[in-house]
This record gives sequence, structure tokens and C-alpha cells, in this order.
Amino acid sequence: MMLRVVDIVEGTSVDGAGLRTAIYTAGCAHACPGCHNPETWPFDSGREVSGEELMSIVERNGFNVTFSGGDPMYQAEAIVPFARELKNRGYDIWCYTGFTFEQLLERPDALRLMRFIDVLVDGPFVENLRDPDLRFHGSSNQRIIDVQASLAAGQAIEATRYTCDPYSK
Repeated sequence: MMLRVVDIVEGTSVDGAGLRTAIYTAGCAHACPGCHNPETWPFDSGREVSGEELMSIVERNGFNVTFSGGDPMYQAEAIVPFARELKNRGYDIWCYTGFTFEQLLERPDALRLMRFIDVLVDGPFVENLRDPDLRFHGSSNQRIIDVQASLAAGQAIEATRYTCDPYSK
């Protein structure tokens, strides 16, 4: 299956823990004021990329993977086979979305994708809640969620190991 991708950044350290390959998908209807990636909003932006091409990029550098955008959940069904293969090969997967975890629980396509996601950064970016001191998220309403623990519990469980002050002991 083909994915619509605007950009691929290899070796980023801002889109999740450790060095990662960030895959920026096309399409976002949230249109959050102050978004740092408005060029990803059009659903026809970027280019179509196969899962095989993406896997070759990931395998070349060996970094864990982050889906961002745009909003990857608009392409959830297309991402599932690629995400499954990433997990089969031992990769950790983060995903950024403007939807909340609770909203995604109502979407069968998102639920299928979340089975393969380790960490979800959820919620829309809210410009007046922007906080440059936050790790891995831009506004204080957004949560960093341990997806597998949350799916098992049936409610969002924050992955606090990523939200703590990196300079504290």
C-alpha cells in the first residue's frame, strides 16, 4: 500500500526518544493555529511512497520510527502494514496526532494502527498553551501516552518517563 509522505527526516532527536526516522505524512484537517508544519495540511501534498521504500530508508540507518505530519491517523489504514513490519523487525514506533486517544478509540482504522504504536503524542496543538520547555510536545494540553498500557487499561496512561524534566535526577 502507498502512503502520501511530505518528508522523511533521518536521525532526528526532537520527534521522540533517541535518534529516529521521522516520516511526515500528508493531510491534516485540524489546521491548528501556530502549527509548525502547515505545508503538510493538504492531503495531496508530498508524494506517494511504498512501504518497501520506507523500510529501506529505516533499515539503512537503523533508527526507531516516528509518524508525524500532517496527521498520520488520516492514513491509518495505509500505515498498518508498514507499522506491523516495523514491529516485526523490532522497531519502536511513536506517532503524533491532533486527535485525542479517546477519539481514536472510536475509529476502527486508528485502533488497528495503535496496536503497533508504542507512544502516542495526542491532542491538537493549542497556540496559547505552547510551552517550549516541554519534551516531545508543543502545548501543555497534549499528552505522551503509553499506547499498549492504555489499550490494555481502556484509558489513556501517560508515559511519564518522557515528560519529566531531563535535567532532574
